[in-house]
Amino acid sequence: MPLLHSTVYRLEPSLDGERLSVTAPPTETDTASNDAVMASLVNALNDTYNTKAKGWGRFAEQGEQASPLVAWLKAYQADEQTFAQLSSAMAERLAQTLQGQLSVGGFLVIAHLRQGDTETLFMALVHQREGIGFNDAHQAVPAAQLNTSQLTLAARINVTQWQSGAESTQYVSFLKDRGGKKLADGVAALLGMEEGIDAPAETRTLLKAFSDYVEKEDLDDDASREKTDTLVDYANEQLRRGEPMTLEELSELVDEQQPRAFYDHIRNADYGLSPEIPPDKRTISQFRRFTGRSGGVSISFDSHLLGSSIEYDETQDRLIIKQVPKQLKEQLAKRKD
Repeated sequence: MPLLHSTVYRLEPSLDGERLSVTAPPTETDTASNDAVMASLVNALNDTYNTKAKGWGRFAEQGEQASPLVAWLKAYQADEQTFAQLSSAMAERLAQTLQGQLSVGGFLVIAHLRQGDTETLFMALVHQREGIGFNDAHQAVPAAQLNTSQLTLAARINVTQWQSGAESTQYVSFLKDRGGKKLADGVAALLGMEEGIDAPAETRTLLKAFSDYVEKEDLDDDASREKTDTLVDYANEQLRRGEPMTLEELSELVDEQQPRAFYDHIRNADYGLSPEIPPDKRTISQFRRFTGRSGGVSISFDSHLLGSSIEYDETQDRLIIKQVPKQLKEQLAKRKD
């Protein structure tokens, strides 16, 4: 992912934890794409960010949530201010919103990236930890290392989508760790965003729609597993790329012969899904389908139901369904009558 501009600021809390100071680089640096080490660092942080739980939304246009960041971005895009000026304003405002919230200092990396036709503005706070390395004499010596696998806070703005003006697009995302709500709130305040899509809930609804589709089409075991693998592979690829799943694109992958079949199923059943859904890693990783047919019996269910509404007794070779589907229950009741 080409690195257009980048810079780093030091954020350091006071001893009492009430104040947060910002230290700018010694000179007004703007590390461009010719710095391979910096590019490698930013890509590593991006990869980590892609795997984390995130909040998604858009810039708030007015009201208390609105932020000057939008005006700064517009000025930067119009070449009315430099990247150094933009990043400095961002670092200072973030420090203001996080006063008393950050217990351990770190380095705030701000970068402008381009991948294909898409430009993004990425921000991440990375911590430095003590490690051990070897010097030129092959002696073990202390060596500071950046912990790129764990992020305290991070955010990304898809500048290209923001500029397109599409009303349904969720072009702002930020790290939303369960244990770091106050930090996440501080980042959201800097961004001045209105949180929109609930990624875990939307992903669960999409998987429910997929399960309904598989059952409606009455697919055999091999076809069911193949389509499930296709969905999971697509979701994981979008996670790796840091991009949302697109319903139309997913529909084409699920059934190449009928590329709009799954999409039409979603729309006709009115699941209320957004055209683009940020995949939730935890929800996707838990999703697989168990299927089987034998002697006139056909069973298919999502793997995450095993242990809750469905139990398997291996010793007696029994499958216990605790919550019988409504349609099946009605058929059984009619048969009894």
